Amino acid sequence: MADAAPPQPKRRRERDAEDVEAPSAEEKETGVGNGTTASVRLPFSGFRVQKVLRESARDKIIFLHGKVNEESGDGDGEDAVVILEKTPFQVEKVAQALVGSPELQLQFSNDIYSTYHLFPPRQLSEIKTTVVYPATEKHLQKYVRQDLRLIRETGDEHRNITLPYLVSQSLSIQWVYNILDKKAEADRIMYENPDPVDGFVLIPDLKWNQQQLDDLYLIAICHRRGIRSLRDLTPEHLPLLRNILREGQEAILQRYQVTGDRLRVYLHYLPSYYHLHVHFTALGFEAPGSGVERAHLLAEVIENLECDPEYYQRRTLTFALRADDPLLRLLQEARHP
Repeated sequence: MADAAPPQPKRRRERDAEDVEAPSAEEKETGVGNGTTASVRLPFSGFRVQKVLRESARDKIIFLHGKVNEESGDGDGEDAVVILEKTPFQVEKVAQALVGSPELQLQFSNDIYSTYHLFPPRQLSEIKTTVVYPATEKHLQKYVRQDLRLIRETGDEHRNITLPYLVSQSLSIQWVYNILDKKAEADRIMYENPDPVDGFVLIPDLKWNQQQLDDLYLIAICHRRGIRSLRDLTPEHLPLLRNILREGQEAILQRYQVTGDRLRVYLHYLPSYYHLHVHFTALGFEAPGSGVERAHLLAEVIENLECDPEYYQRRTLTFALRADDPLLRLLQEARHP
């Protein structure tokens, strides 16, 4: 992502709060190389673990809070979050780990069954590493697992409570504009409709390493600015939404030979960043944020707007919030003053 612009704020990670988080397209910083295979260095020196923010044996992922740059003599160093995730097996390469004389440690053997620890060669031992640096207290709290609460938000509550709160947070989406303006990640755009009103770019999400189709994950980001979320959609946006659904499916079919009936195409509410975007994931992949309390199928969104022009301004919508989310407190206080 060669970008001549000054470094932008770290991109926030999009995940379903109920699932273990892993890094995505929004948590990558602009101003670094786009997928280069050249040797690179981490953007800091040293890493002293302060706390394990979260880990999951099931998902083979760990979130670490560490202190970095301590040897520079600048106070107590700086905070960083590092997310380490084991990558999926690549079917066409995995047999390489079993040929020749692989390094093994026998754990047990009983009749026809035996278990080993196998130490794979370098090309099969990749660990996906995402860095959030410098990390703020908001980042640290974001990655700590929290209890969740379901909220049913009315249209009035969105206008009077949720929207003013979100505006007050002033969350930067400059990284989105950098993609749309080809200042960053231009080489990762796999399809584009350049129309400034009804067009979009389609880009692989960073949760997907593009090595296998089982966890296929792409994001369509609309060119038009000012559409924050599902709540803003009206019949005026139907041409855009239809383009994303139809052209996105066609582009994925041409590139990956995955048909539309094998894709889950949906929007999040609440989204993790407030510029309209649509998720395309493999139907068999339990993608983060694809649960019923957050995902809204694009085909149904289109049909709802065709039936009721003010559907998403009036409809009560359900979503989950972390127990410590200030927005949850504001909504609860408004209901129980």
